[in-house]
Order: sequence, then structure tokens, then C-alpha cells
Amino acid sequence: MKNHETLDLIQEITRNDGTTYMELGNMLMNGRAELAAERGFIKQVRILQLNIPHSVHVAAYQQYINENFEIPTEAMDHWEEWTKTPEMQTEVDTVLKENHIG
Repeated sequence: MKNHETLDLIQEITRNDGTTYMELGNMLMNGRAELAAERGFIKQVRILQLNIPHSVHVAAYQQYINENFEIPTEAMDHWEEWTKTPEMQTEVDTVLKENHIG
């Protein structure tokens, strides 16, 4: 595993073109997204829900993220949107429904 991040919040990220997407994250990733917004890589980020329950769907997506992506450092020079397989998009959609978001 590349990372050992625990995903425990839902955030809405607004791309520079004005479109949005929902992402599971944590306070570290939210801070990196805030930094990305300050640097103009994304338009904004906002937390929609904190302390989401750690369901099997969150666990599956968390494992996928930890195995496939690196948490950006403060030296980042772009925003990397985490690409999702169709299966992982289904997991995220299920987490959003479980938390009454979407």
C-alpha cells in the first residue's frame, strides 16, 4: 500500500470550469484541496459531511485510493482528480446515498 489514509468526510470539489464532483477524503486531503484552490488549480472545495460512518463501501474505496494514489504534498503544482473505475464510482455513489447526499 502506498498510503494508510482513513477517509472520513465527504467534500464537493468545484473544478475551474464550474463543474463539481463529490469526493471522499479526510482533513489532510481537504487541506490540500484548499491549497489547490488558493493556487488556482481548482475553484473551491467544501466539506459536506464530517465523520462519515466507516461502512464496507467506504473501506473498499479507501483501499482503492490508498493503493492507487499519492496524497499531494504542499509543493504540488496541479490538482490530481482521483479517477474512479466504474466499480469504485458505484462505491462512492453508495456512500453518498448512505449519507443522504447526492
